[in-house]
Amino acid sequence: MINYEFPLNEKVRTLLRLEDLFARAEHFMMLDHGMDHHAALTSLFEILEVTSRADLKSELLQELERQKRMLAALHNNPEISEAALESILAEIEKISVDLLAMPGKIGQHMRDNEWLMGIKQRTSIPGGACEFDLPSYHYWQEQDVVLRRESLQMWLAPFLPLHNGLGIVLRLLRDSGKIFHFTAHQGTFQQMQGGRIAQLLRVSLSSELACIPEVGANKYAINIRFIAADYAAKTTLFNQDVPFDLTFCSLPS
Repeated sequence: MINYEFPLNEKVRTLLRLEDLFARAEHFMMLDHGMDHHAALTSLFEILEVTSRADLKSELLQELERQKRMLAALHNNPEISEAALESILAEIEKISVDLLAMPGKIGQHMRDNEWLMGIKQRTSIPGGACEFDLPSYHYWQEQDVVLRRESLQMWLAPFLPLHNGLGIVLRLLRDSGKIFHFTAHQGTFQQMQGGRIAQLLRVSLSSELACIPEVGANKYAINIRFIAADYAAKTTLFNQDVPFDLTFCSLPS
């Protein structure tokens, strides 16, 4: 199965972008080549850009507090494991404390580093980080892998409370999912919403089906078109019946 996630509001869209960027940064950070560490650093620059556009810290704190209240109300529910409930509440509490302890503006430690900002400015230009443009960066890339990785981890560390905060919010969101099985006849599917809308939709289908979902949704209807996975041709509808699972995810509020 291949899963495709579609955020249905700007907050979830931002969290998913950051989740992807953190995963990419950590992946390349654990590799050894200088080009791998260049990819890790450019991912950190992208994290810096995304986090500078919204007040993510306060939004995450508000969401964590809301979820903590909702979960705390489940105490003494015979269908809920008290141990599991206490564990998730303790995790939310620790992450909230770490977020509150973050000083100043997110990513300020990178903005205050002139060397990093010089590299960031050059990486926005195609091919702008070549060794003749940034000899000091080339020198860093030629250093021992352990030193480079330690530098990357040092630059990543101040972002980690944010990473942990968005991680638990997205986990709770995904765990809220309700799965339904449908078939898109001749590659198209529509369902009326009756005024209800999820925060995240997940479309799951067999990897043997050579098609890709395109989702449009509002409070009135969900529309899904399955497009033929033909990379050389123009966009065409996958003109076959497509069985798929549709998961509606929405945090309680």
